[in-house]
This record gives sequence, C-alpha cells and structure tokens, in this order.
Amino acid sequence: MSSALDEDTQQTLAEGSDAVRAMLRSAQKDLQKAFMVFLFVFLGTFYALRLWVWDYLKGVTRAQMPPDVEAQLEIIVLTPFDVILLQAKIGLIVGVIAAIPPLIYFSREALRERDMWPEAPIPRWKIATIGLLAALLFSGGVFYSQGFFFPFMFAFLAGFGLEAGFAPSYSIVMWTEFIVFLSLSFGLAAQMPLVVTGLSYAGIVQYETFRDKWKYAVVLIFAFGAMFSPPDPFTQIMWAVPLIALYGVSLYLAKIAVTARRRSEKIDVPATVRAKWNVLAGLFVVGVAAVYGFYDYGGRQAANELLAWMGSDYRVYPLGEGLGVAEPTAIALYGLLAGTVFAVLGIMYLVYAGLDPVEDSGLYGDPTAIDLGELDAAGVRAAPAEAFEELSEDEVMQLASTALDAEDPEKAQALLDRFDEVEAQRAESGDGDDTEGTSGAAGGASAGEAAEDIAGELEERSSRAGSTFLEELTEDGEDDIGGYYTDLKFIFDSIRSRSFIIVGTFLGVMAATFTWLYLGGLGNVFDNFLGRLPSEVVAENVNVITLHPVEALIFIVKFSVLIGVLAIFPVIAYYAWPALRELGFVRGRQNVVFLWTGALVGGLIGGFLLGYYFFAPWLISYLVGDALDAGMIISYRINDFFWLIVFTTAGIGILADVPVLMVLLNYAGIPYQAMRNRWREVVLAMLTFAAVFTPADIVTMFLVTIPLMAAYGVGLFALFFVTLGGRRNLSPPAEIVDTTSTALEVVETKTEGS
Repeated sequence: MSSALDEDTQQTLAEGSDAVRAMLRSAQKDLQKAFMVFLFVFLGTFYALRLWVWDYLKGVTRAQMPPDVEAQLEIIVLTPFDVILLQAKIGLIVGVIAAIPPLIYFSREALRERDMWPEAPIPRWKIATIGLLAALLFSGGVFYSQGFFFPFMFAFLAGFGLEAGFAPSYSIVMWTEFIVFLSLSFGLAAQMPLVVTGLSYAGIVQYETFRDKWKYAVVLIFAFGAMFSPPDPFTQIMWAVPLIALYGVSLYLAKIAVTARRRSEKIDVPATVRAKWNVLAGLFVVGVAAVYGFYDYGGRQAANELLAWMGSDYRVYPLGEGLGVAEPTAIALYGLLAGTVFAVLGIMYLVYAGLDPVEDSGLYGDPTAIDLGELDAAGVRAAPAEAFEELSEDEVMQLASTALDAEDPEKAQALLDRFDEVEAQRAESGDGDDTEGTSGAAGGASAGEAAEDIAGELEERSSRAGSTFLEELTEDGEDDIGGYYTDLKFIFDSIRSRSFIIVGTFLGVMAATFTWLYLGGLGNVFDNFLGRLPSEVVAENVNVITLHPVEALIFIVKFSVLIGVLAIFPVIAYYAWPALRELGFVRGRQNVVFLWTGALVGGLIGGFLLGYYFFAPWLISYLVGDALDAGMIISYRINDFFWLIVFTTAGIGILADVPVLMVLLNYAGIPYQAMRNRWREVVLAMLTFAAVFTPADIVTMFLVTIPLMAAYGVGLFALFFVTLGGRRNLSPPAEIVDTTSTALEVVETKTEGS
C-alpha cells in the first residue's frame, strides 16, 4: 500500500503518526484524568438519556401536534437492543468529544516541540471570550431548533402522513438521529458570525466577497432548507429567515473587524455614545413606550390571536403573570429590557454608520492593484516593482507632492527612489535582451531539439506499447477507440445546445409529479389500491407506517425524480437523432422519435394497467394472507410498500416495452440476426444493470434479471415471425451494423484459415 503513495504523502502520514504517539507519551501520566473526564461524561450522558432526554424529545415532538395526530404518534424499537445501544453510542461520542480538550492540553509540550502549538501566548480572556461566544451561539441555534422549528415541523410531517393514511410510528434510532443531526446543523449554522468575521479579519476571504455575494448566500440557504426540511412555506421561512438575519449580523461584525484592522483609529464606541447620547436616550424611551403600548393597547390579544391562527399552543401571558410580580414592577422590568435592547441596537448602527466604507482592494493578489497612496514609507520601499510599472513620472510626482503636503517627506523620497530604481531595472532588462538574444536562441534551439528528441522517443515507445496491447483486441484498436470517443463527443455536442430544454423538461415533470403527490395524490393512490384488495384480507390488517419522520417526502422526491428522468429520454432521443443518423447508428427521419415514444408509452401504460389491476393486488393479497395465517401483525414501511407497487406495475410495463423496443430497433436498422447472436452481451448488460441499480442482494439481482431475459426472449420470438426468421427485416441494416458485420466476417474467415 505504501508504494502507491508518493514520498511527501508518506512523510506527512509518518509525521502525523509520530505527533499522535508523542501526544500520548506526553500525556501518559495525565491519561487517567482525560479518561475520568470521558467516563464521567459517558455515564452522565447515558443516564441523562434514560431519565430525562427521551421524555424531553417526545415533548418537543408532540408540542404543536393536534390531539388526534398526537394520539397516533408512536416511538417504536425494531430490535431489543435499540435503546441501550443508542444510549451507549451517544454517550461514547459525547465522552470522546469532551475528553479531547484536556488531552490536547496535557500534550501541549509535545505539540510545542513540533511547532504545533502557538508560540506567542494568547491571552486567556480572548480564548474565554471566543469560547463563550461560540457556546452561546451554538446553544441559541439548538434552542431555536427545539423550541420553534421541530414542534411545527413534526406537526406538519405527522399530519401529512396521517392524511395519506400512514401511521407515524417512528423508529427511536431514526427519530433520534434526525433530531440530533438537525439540532447540530442549527447550532453550527449559528456559528456564522464567528466564521465570517474570522475569515474576513484574517484575510482568508475578503469582506467584500461576503458583502457582494449575499444573493448567492440567500439562494444557498433556501436550497439547503428545501433539501433538509419539509416543503411547506411556513417551515421554509422558519429555516431561512433566522439564517439570513445571522448572515446580516455576520456582515456587520465582519465590517467592524476589518475596519478595526485597517483603520483602528476610526472606531471609538465611547465617543460615539457621548456624541449621540440624545439619540440613544430617545431610543431607550421608544423601547419603554413600545412595551407599554403592547400591553395597554391590545398588542397581547392580537399576538395571541395570531398564534392561535397559526395553530400554536404558545400564548403571551398577562402583564406580571409570567414573572409572578405586580403589573407596575413587570412593566418597569420589561421596559428596561426593551429600552436597553433598542439602545444597544442604536449604538451598533451609529458605530456602523460612522465607519468609512471599506473600499474594494481591487484584484486580490494583483501587484498592480496596490494603492501606493495608502502606504507609508516602509510600505513603499517594500512594494513590488509591478506596482510602479503602470505609473508615469507625472503620477509619481503627484503622489510625492501629496505626501509632502501631508508632512511625510520620508514617504515622498521613498516614492521617487523606488520609481527610479524600477525604471533603471527596466532599462537594463531591455538592453540585455539584445545582447543575450543570440546565445539564448542558440541555447533554446539546442534545448528544443533535445526536448523534441525525448518527446519523440517517448511517443514512439507509447505508440508501440499501445499498439501491441490493442492489437490483441482488434487490428484497428487505436482507430476504434478514437472513433468511439469522436462519435460520443459529436452526439453530446449535438444535444448540448438543447440542454436548457432538456433540463426544463426534467424540472417541469418532476415538479408536477411532486406537487400532485404532495397535494393528496399519494393518499389517493394508496386508498385506490387498497380498494382493489379483498376486504377480508385488508380490513384492519394492512398498516403502512413511516419509520423516519421524512420517509414519505423522501419517497415522493425519489419517485418524482424517476418520472422526470423517464420524461427526458424522448427529448434527448429527438435532438440526438440527426447525429445518430449521420454516424450511421439509425435510419429514418427525426419524427420517428414520436413513433418510438408513442409505442413505448403505450407498452408501458398497458403493462402498468395489467400490473395495477391484476398482478400487484394478487401478489400483495397473497403476501398479506400468508402473514396472517402465521399470526403476524403487519406493518409495512411506506418506502418498501410503494416501491413494491411500483415494481409490480411500472415494472411489468417496462417488461412489455422490451419486445416493443426490439421491434423499433429492427425498424431503425438493427437486424434480427444481430440481436439473436448478441444475446450473451445483452444478458451480461442486464446482470450489470441489476447489480448496480438494485439492492446488494444476489436474489434481488436475479429476480430483476430473469424477467428481463424472458422479455428479451419473447422479443426474439416476435421478431422471428415478423422478419420471417431474419430474411426480411423491417429496415435495411444501419451503416454501423454493416461495418461491424464485415469486421466479424473477416475475423471469422481468418480464424477458419488458421
């Protein structure tokens, strides 16, 4: 394995392993302390989950559910060890995370020896401030997710499933992982102000980039929410609005930090407070008045009506009831809090408004974009030569005059000296070009000839080796591979100009399918299908459940994507047909695609109806009856149940399309003899397809492949009669088939001769 890695990678891995061993040796005497931290946190997490956390998470899940939905909700276990293993897994993860900081602290000497510890001591108050801020932001994100986002989301998901006839019986493992991962995502997303400010202050990502690309950030926030939260608008708003507000706060803090680094003298919070004390006092009074008006002029009643309209159980308590104090005391406390918040926001705005705009730095990394007027004398002397090459003598004199006016003669002299130095270097390089041209040309010619000789030798060796290998496959191997690449490139280029139409068709069909299923189509299909099963089998016996909170939505998305992919096949074939015809793969006009589409859709619909009305009800009735005879309680997962319906309905339609497709291919120029002689390759392709696109189960692979092979045999049988045993194909062989047949005949003749 090590031979597959280069020396740098091996050295890096060796250094990393040495550092880990050194850390453990250095912390060996303190490992007991780190282990005690791990053990304490592990046991605490384990018993906290058992005593409090499960009940707390159930309360979060049921907080906003209507009573009828809450009565149907169940948290179930699938194996006897689900709960204890989940508690142990979470305890291990939390314990390891808690043990890492003390382990690193006890290993600081070994890290310092390897230059992996900061040389300059960092003040503890800075570390404490950053750590406290990160903890507060993370806690705020988790609190928001569990206090506001999850209750509304679970109420929507459980209600959506029940309306479609699916019982919300969540697996405790899937349910817990869903809550934990989404809570972590909210907590990490809340770190946005720290991340953006840190990147901007360090110059890793310029503040101007975050400021100018805010539209992309908003789109990404909504896109992430669309993928990882329910699709209803209210949940999307609950996800996106806090993150967008955090992004705005991040931009504010980043500008403060960047300005503090570039022009520290511009930021003076006490001076701003002294200069604008009257404005801040007015804002404080406005905050107090807002609280008084909210409680005295019907604001509380309006807020409670809005919460009731939204279906929330939260209410605004009367004045003083929440704190258990008298009304005057409560309004004084609330007014003081609101006035302080208004005043702090006012200070933030006034400081922000008093800053000079942070100017763009031009093309970052481009020396010619350096503004020499902003540099001091030392900066001018250290500036690269490219910063002076674009300047004329008059411009440099003007910069020097400006420096003299600013009482900085040292900078003025540095500008003139640096400009003269760059001009002298430019003159020397210009003279040297003429004197060194001849020798350089001669040396370049000899070096070029040597390089050409080496390249020619390598090319010859590569060509001989490639030809030797390819000749084992075919006499024209190199030409064939290059030809296939050229043909595929030509086909893809022909449809690339129509990519907008193809993508639009895919998105349109997918969105229409998703909308239909989301607005009740899934429940209608379920009820209609159950109505076709025998009543003595179905009555209160078939129960379809959702083990994962978003399982129903995931199935809708997958099925919509599948329908969208199927819908673009005719579009791709229509626009690729001229290129395929020019290359000799098919014959006929472009409008033949409509015939193909109609025939294949007809076969698909016919097979679908056959499966939906006869085969699928019979199969599921048999499976349900067999389970009931064994005394089993039946609960099918929505994912497995509906994919079984899809495979036993649309799957039969696909099987019906195989003979239809073979007839169409014969009409397009693929002869019956080629399909019959190449049956082994077709079977191999079917096995490969089943191995890739079905679960990793050999039984499932053969269950998919055997019906396809049978359908291929039916297609050959039908073509035998249609083409009179191959003597009268529906169309002359395509050009590529003629070429392939000729090559095969040549190979067979050579084999017989030898």
